[in-house]
Amino acid sequence: MFNITLSIVVITSLISLAGFRNGKVVDELIFWPPAISKKHQYYRFITCGLIHADYIHLIFNMVTLYFFGTYMEAHYQGDLGLQKYYYLALYIGALIVSNIPTYIKHYNDYDYRSLGASGAVSAVLFSFILLGPWQQIIVLVFPVPAIIYGGLFLFYSAYMSRKGGDHVNHDAHFYGALFGVIFTIAVRPDVVNIFLNELKHPHF
Repeated sequence: MFNITLSIVVITSLISLAGFRNGKVVDELIFWPPAISKKHQYYRFITCGLIHADYIHLIFNMVTLYFFGTYMEAHYQGDLGLQKYYYLALYIGALIVSNIPTYIKHYNDYDYRSLGASGAVSAVLFSFILLGPWQQIIVLVFPVPAIIYGGLFLFYSAYMSRKGGDHVNHDAHFYGALFGVIFTIAVRPDVVNIFLNELKHPHF
């Protein structure tokens, strides 16, 4: 059976690796607001998610995506009874939407550039949290509930956003998370009841 998550991981990894070796690949795909506002290169809303700042950035995003994405892809098609394109819409939609606030803020800033799939990965992560907030996640060999991991993830994103200097759009993590929650609720409103019910019964 065709696995969307694995396909995204493979394609993103290959293009990111090409970008590590060839700066022109990064220049053509990176999120650069003036290229969108002046040259109408709207594809950059999506292609910026195919490149990463370094190996750590790439590995973190792809491992997180594979772990949560594989579960969410199966859950969308299975328990939620939705077609696979809903899951793909979640990922691509998050890539676009999570970058819109940054585009509005920097549309005429020739010095601003960002890259990475973090906004989309964040959407998948928080979609997962809606369905299983107390599911255990292994972080550096320590088990952590998904909802706690999500909170720490956003705290780290806020810190790195203020620090800056790494070309990673950490603000996109917040907007991606918000998109993931809204999208999942929109396609299956009863997810709210699932989340509230799960939240009342913590298990570690």
